[in-house]
Amino acid sequence: MYRDHTVGVVIPAYNEEGFVGDVIREMPDYVDRMYLIDDCSTDGTWEEIHTAARTDAAGIELEYDGVLGSEPTEEAELVTDGGRSMLEQRAIVNDSIGRVVPIQHRENLGAGGAIKTGYLAALKDEVDIVPTVDGDGQMDLSQLPKLLDPIVEDEADYAKGNRLLYKEFRSDMPPFRFFGNSILTFLTKISSGYWKTMDPQNGYTAISHYALANVGIEGMYEYYGYCNDLLVKLNAKGMRVADVAIPAVYGDEESSINYTTYIRKVSGMLLRNFFWRLKVKYLVLDFHPLALFYLFGAAMTGMGTAGGLWSLYAKVMLGDPLFMRASSSLLLFSVGCMFVMFAMLFDMQANESREVQVRE
Repeated sequence: MYRDHTVGVVIPAYNEEGFVGDVIREMPDYVDRMYLIDDCSTDGTWEEIHTAARTDAAGIELEYDGVLGSEPTEEAELVTDGGRSMLEQRAIVNDSIGRVVPIQHRENLGAGGAIKTGYLAALKDEVDIVPTVDGDGQMDLSQLPKLLDPIVEDEADYAKGNRLLYKEFRSDMPPFRFFGNSILTFLTKISSGYWKTMDPQNGYTAISHYALANVGIEGMYEYYGYCNDLLVKLNAKGMRVADVAIPAVYGDEESSINYTTYIRKVSGMLLRNFFWRLKVKYLVLDFHPLALFYLFGAAMTGMGTAGGLWSLYAKVMLGDPLFMRASSSLLLFSVGCMFVMFAMLFDMQANESREVQVRE
């Protein structure tokens, strides 16, 4: 228990033999549960989980058994019951070994799928705070309190690590990762509405039971962009997010991400989520003209771009004069960009109070 709050860490693992055991053994004593999700590994990950769990159980005195959290609300009970059924469909939950709950997927579901399974298990146990830690040892467990504190102190409903805030924190990040992360950071800012939040790909996070029970975790994206998807859903529900400066840790592990597929899938998901957020947050649950500014601006920008391309085609291929058509297209494009910029400004103002930055 951490500052009177139960903590259950979700640890996804796919072919993490040689790494996941150290993560289990090095987990701080204040962690009450570890949900180890083996995503149908083809190496010795499953056996290593059990071996490390028995070692951990022998070295720590358990303070809790059974249900960890406080009495659930009526809404949380409904979500938990549904989550239990979904959990049973997607995974086999083994008996706890000390504070470790070994969970094995019935089929490979990917990184987001493993996180989702762990969230469902933690929701069932009504854990107060649910951090996520990768099974490859890339996350410094001594930094975990920095993610827990904003939730314990009721400053945020969700906290996530940020490896990009300081130069010394990102110095060990490979240049290709840094470039890709920077692009996805910008796209996720637009899609999620959290304009101060950086490094959305960081899987070192913590979420409160309240946020987990109300964010619609059953529909969470199950590919590598689950972090980005969750941010969009949190914003639509009006949740507060803390961006916590945490250094990156890289070792001998190998990434299983296919970046060509990754960029294509995640970019498409972010675009769909962007329009979903505008509809839900600014048209259905409440009304704000920024949604119309976005749509009108995007339409005019598109028309201006198409008009400019046609003007060039007509000039080169047909010999038509360029000035009048190009001027009209440029005007449409400029006005469209102006509306989009105003929409972004309104979006920043609407979400400013829901973002917290922790720099120390």
